[in-house]
Amino acid sequence: MSQLSLSWLGLGPVAASPWLLLLLVGASWLLARVLAWTYTFYDNCRRLQCFPQPPKLSWFWGHMGLVNPTEEGMRVLSQLVATYPQGFKSWMGPITPILSLCHPDIIRSVINASAATAPKDKFFYSFLKPWLGDGLLLSAGDKWSRHRRMLTPAFHFNILKPYMKIFNESVNIMHAKWQRLASEGSARLDMFEHISLMTLDSLQKCVFSFDSHCQEKPSEYIAAILELSALVSKRHHETLLHLDFLYYLSPNGRRFRRACRLVHDFTDAVIRERRRTLPSQGVDDFLRAKAKSKTLDFIDVLLLSKDEDGKELSDEDIRAEADTFMFEGHDTTASGLSWVLYHLAKHPEYQERCRQEVQELLKGREPKEIECPGINKGDVEVNVIHSCPEDLHHASIQSSFSRCSHAALHPHICAQHLSVLWRPGKDPTQGSVFQVLPAWWGNCPWSGHSQPTWAGMGLTVREA
Repeated sequence: MSQLSLSWLGLGPVAASPWLLLLLVGASWLLARVLAWTYTFYDNCRRLQCFPQPPKLSWFWGHMGLVNPTEEGMRVLSQLVATYPQGFKSWMGPITPILSLCHPDIIRSVINASAATAPKDKFFYSFLKPWLGDGLLLSAGDKWSRHRRMLTPAFHFNILKPYMKIFNESVNIMHAKWQRLASEGSARLDMFEHISLMTLDSLQKCVFSFDSHCQEKPSEYIAAILELSALVSKRHHETLLHLDFLYYLSPNGRRFRRACRLVHDFTDAVIRERRRTLPSQGVDDFLRAKAKSKTLDFIDVLLLSKDEDGKELSDEDIRAEADTFMFEGHDTTASGLSWVLYHLAKHPEYQERCRQEVQELLKGREPKEIECPGINKGDVEVNVIHSCPEDLHHASIQSSFSRCSHAALHPHICAQHLSVLWRPGKDPTQGSVFQVLPAWWGNCPWSGHSQPTWAGMGLTVREA
C-alpha cells in the first residue's frame, strides 16, 4: 500500500486510505469556512462601527436582558430612544448585532420596501410555523399571492358590516363584567387581559361562528391561544431555545406542542363539520341559510373561495388562515385599544371630549349601538385622537407582518423603533433594505463590496 507523508503535521508517513483523504478534505473545508466566516464577521463589525451603542451588560451576552418585556423595560427602551433618536446598535450574544432604527422616516423607508427587496423572515417566524402553518403571515411568493386574492372577499364591506353586532355584544359583556367588579370593590384591573379576552371572543364568533363565553368562564381553546402567544414571545428571549431540538425537550416546548394540538383539533373539527354540511345543503341553500342569519363567517368564505383555475383551499390551508387570523387579530387590537384607553385615562379632558362625541352620535338611538354607517358619518374618536397629546401617537402595537431582504438581517420593529437583526457571515450592503434608507445613513461604509453573500432578512412588527 502506498505511503502518504504527513510530516508537515508531525505524523510521519502513514498508509494512504480513502477515509484519511476524505477526513483531510473535510477538515480543510471546515477550516476554510471558519476562516471565511471569521473574516466576514470582522469586516461587517467594522462596517457597523458607525452606529452608536449603549454600554453592554456582559462581554458575552452583550445587551441581552437590557430591555425586558416589563414596565421597567419600556422605561429603559424609551430612554434609549431618547438618547439615540436616530438609531443604535446592540448585541444579542457575542455574534449577533441588532440595529434599532428609531426615526419614523427611516422605519417608513424599510417597511415600504418591496417584497423583492424584503422577503419574509424565516428565523423568528419559524417559531410560529408549527402553530400557524403556511397562512398569509408566513407564506410568500405565489402561494401568498394566491391566498391573498382568495381571501379578499372576506373583507368586503357587506360581509364585515354584520360583525358590528358581534362587536357590540362582546364589548357589552366586558362592560358588564367591569361594572360587576367595580360594584364588588375592585379598585384595579388588568385592562389588557380583559380586552384580549373581548377581542378573542369577537374573533371566535366572526371566524368560527362559535360562542365559547370565554369572557365569563374559562375556555380551553382561548387559553391555548393566549398560552401559545406567551410561549412564542418568551422563546425570543431564550437564545439557547431558538434551536428546535432543545426547545421541544424543554417544559415550555412540550407545553407549546400540547397547546398547538388543542388549537388545531378545534379548528379541524369546525372545518370538517362545515365541509360535511356544505355538500348536503348545496352552495345556494348554504348561502340562503347564512343570509337569514346575516353573518357569513371567515370559515365560510374560505370554504367557498376558488382561484382562477377553480381550485379550492385545502383543509390544511383553511386551518392555517383561520389560526393566523385568531393570532394576528386579537393581540394587535387589544394592544392598540389598551394603549388608547391608557392615554385617555391619563388625559381626562380628551376622555371627556371622546365621550361627548360618542353620546352625540348615539343621541336618540334605541338601542344605543354603534353601526357601520354611524362610524362613517361620525368618525367616532378619530377627531379627538388626532388632536390628543403627542405621546398618544406613539402607540405600542402588536402587529403581524414580516419582511426581509436577501441579506441575513432580521429587522424587528419594537414600540417606537425598528431593529435590524443581522446574522453573522452575511453582508448587508448589496440589494438590501439599506439601499432604501434615507441619505443620512450614507456615512456608513456600505458601498463597494463586490461579492456579497445573502441568506434572508426579516422585518417583524411586535409589541415591546
